[in-house]
Amino acid sequence: MKTIIIGLAVLLTLVTAVFGQCGKTLILSSSKTDHVDAAGKLINSDKEKVEIEITKTTIDIAVDGTSRMKGTVTSNTCNWKVPFKTGKTVINALIAKDGGKKSTLTIEGKDGKVTAKFVLLDNPGDTATLVLDQFEAKLK
Repeated sequence: MKTIIIGLAVLLTLVTAVFGQCGKTLILSSSKTDHVDAAGKLINSDKEKVEIEITKTTIDIAVDGTSRMKGTVTSNTCNWKVPFKTGKTVINALIAKDGGKKSTLTIEGKDGKVTAKFVLLDNPGDTATLVLDQFEAKLK
């Protein structure tokens, strides 16, 4: 009986750690943005501080301290094997810029490197790609 209880406690701890960042407010930070075309070719790079705040219902993108885009999250899938290191989140949102544009933000972690790709769906020829300097859950 002790073995079963200990096993369940370990399993619960692992599940909590794996899904720990899903559904929480996240802050993503980057110091460089690469813009790539639909073929993946680099258009240009900008050295700028980008901060993306994601809640269950909203997304706010600020560049160099100025809010540039805000939106409403329409769907969110989250699957991380190792929190903030290995996994993927895909967020679909309506961005309140230019009358409401559909967008997709994909956050992906491989080998401890976390990247974010942001694309307005009516302009897939310019995808903003950021290597994240910080990826963390916001404490309340």
